[in-house]
Amino acid sequence: MFLRWQQWNRRARFVLWIIALLGVAAALPLGAVRMEMEKSSKQVEYVFDYRDIVEVSERQARPQAFLQEKLAMLKESGITTMAVYESSLKELQLSGRLTFYSSRDAALLQGKFEQVGQNFTYILFSGPEEEEMIGPIVREALDRSEAVYSDWSYGGRNGMVVEIPIAEAIMKTMDFDPMSLRAIHDAGLGILPRYSDRVKPYDQDATDAMLARLKSYGVNRVLFDGDKVKGASDQAMDNSLYQFGELLKKYELGLAAIENLKKPQEGLNKLAYITNYNVVRLYSLSENDGMTMTPEAIADRFLLAAKDRNIRMFFLNGTTQSNTDKAKIVHSLDRLAEAMNEKNGIVERLSEAGFNPGTPEAFDYEQPSWNKPVRAIVAAGAIALIALLIGAFLPGIYIPVFIIGLFGSAGLYKLNSSLMEQGLALGAAIAAPTLALVWVMNRIYSRTVGDRRVVGGANWSIGRSKQGQTPQQPGAVYESASRMKWLFPTLSTGRRFGLALNWFIVATLISLTAVPIVFGLLNNITYNLVLEQFRGVSLLHLAPIALVAVYVLLYNSQMSVGRVKWLISKPITLTWIIVAGVVGIVGYYYLSRTGNGGQVSSLELVIRHFLESTFGVRPRFKEFLLAHPLLLLGLFLSLRYRAAWLLIIIGSIGQLSMVDTFAHLHTPLYISMIRVLLGLGTGMIIGCILILAWQLVEGAIRKWAPAIIRKFVA
Repeated sequence: MFLRWQQWNRRARFVLWIIALLGVAAALPLGAVRMEMEKSSKQVEYVFDYRDIVEVSERQARPQAFLQEKLAMLKESGITTMAVYESSLKELQLSGRLTFYSSRDAALLQGKFEQVGQNFTYILFSGPEEEEMIGPIVREALDRSEAVYSDWSYGGRNGMVVEIPIAEAIMKTMDFDPMSLRAIHDAGLGILPRYSDRVKPYDQDATDAMLARLKSYGVNRVLFDGDKVKGASDQAMDNSLYQFGELLKKYELGLAAIENLKKPQEGLNKLAYITNYNVVRLYSLSENDGMTMTPEAIADRFLLAAKDRNIRMFFLNGTTQSNTDKAKIVHSLDRLAEAMNEKNGIVERLSEAGFNPGTPEAFDYEQPSWNKPVRAIVAAGAIALIALLIGAFLPGIYIPVFIIGLFGSAGLYKLNSSLMEQGLALGAAIAAPTLALVWVMNRIYSRTVGDRRVVGGANWSIGRSKQGQTPQQPGAVYESASRMKWLFPTLSTGRRFGLALNWFIVATLISLTAVPIVFGLLNNITYNLVLEQFRGVSLLHLAPIALVAVYVLLYNSQMSVGRVKWLISKPITLTWIIVAGVVGIVGYYYLSRTGNGGQVSSLELVIRHFLESTFGVRPRFKEFLLAHPLLLLGLFLSLRYRAAWLLIIIGSIGQLSMVDTFAHLHTPLYISMIRVLLGLGTGMIIGCILILAWQLVEGAIRKWAPAIIRKFVA
């Protein structure tokens, strides 16, 4: 019965590989659909923060003249749109629409004594036009908060007295400044309104009227200010998100999603769904970066964002600084205008790359009718890869693991389809590179220490001894740790190089089987727009390394479960602590280098810029400079030196990194393909150079080193 089960298990392993390859093949058409979608939106829009221009203008001798001058300058530079915020008393005062005073200041203004026991807010409009256009939005905001106010005038200007302190009055959120909207529109610039969720309760009629006015100015997209979208706070009671989303659809208004927020804006995903994912990703250049970065560096950053991260809107912020050396106030508006329109600047660089200025459109993400059944095949392929991985470490359980995986995934799909797809994608992403290096190590074991490794305890040893003979009794251990061979019989250099290159290529192909599985399972517009993210990236960066390390160190003919128990029972020494500390530091540094927030040195930034400008796409450092070369060198040396097996563990970084590249689902698929191929090509070249250097050094040692060293490398 046991032998029959082993036969079924061996056949099951073959069938699982067939299922995995079928999943890979089924995912390829989904990749083609995604690539077509990524071509459907190429125009980009340049947006400037209008509030920043107003604040900079306020610090000039002639604010209004400065404002008009800089608006014209920014338009000439290539800025097409101004972002406007909902108003407040403070902002309206900065814009010159009104002036507000405390009770004490109002009394001084009128040459009177301050009225005892009163702390009101006094407002004066700047003129009749301001009273006519700004007065209604101020009164509407005060009425919402049920503030008491009355008419007041002074010096021929009309206003009001509001019976609340200034500290509270300036917190009231008002509608968009109609005079600013008109001025921006008359200047020939577009408008990007930034709604907040500070106007409560949500008012459908007032929002409808405001969106109608915005649409009359040519608005086609809205952006949100703060950590919530408009209507998010009242969603539970009034279903306000759905109401607001329906208004956006009514006026054909899309959304802008800000990249790299610490926390996603609450309610944005629901609004995106209601508006049929009429969403464009936006990158915001910070005030500090706008002041300090060179125009060339800003252009490089924008080009990378458009090309690698599907960014289609660029938001620029201006600011001022006090320059004590020049004894004057300096601002960043001129620098940013220069970065936009200088030769080889932002507009020119992006236009040359195919991203012309215009009105960005949402991606055309319509899925074909065959999408769901094909993704079911892809899911089966992912389950097969995961079963193969588990079976590599626990032989004999391929069939039950695959069956459990099928039923478990089906049940999870009913509960949360997104979680099921992400779980299978993560499992496949871990499994494929691990299986690749398990296959490699089995090839190495077969040519050094025997056909198979010990997979059980003292009563379960399978394979051949170091002489190639089958053990005569259960429990035979091939060779003890004290007699572990560190050198293996020499093969010719050409033979070793041929095997190493062949194994490297096959391992890479096995690792890449996870790629179609990942982008096939996560073939959804929400991932491309980063409304939903692939979870488990840190686990993907660690699990294959750990599993490969376990396989290299424990799953060979010199180690068994009994040996593991012996190692665990040994007392912890200072050496163990030092080794653990070094591994921890290396692991922390490695993780700090992964993900969007990874830290890089200034030297690496220079090299990145060189690679980007030379190849158009930057291969990953850890692939072509570290992991791929060391894996190829390790494969070459592993047939001669046992210590070189540790290089296989390091080389697993490159294999998993290739899969992780495609897990960046907001990056166009063709960019990820080029990045991986460049990394492989350059990594193999560097690996060959390392092999040549090793051979030269080894030959020199044999020729000139003392006899004891020659004996070691003989």
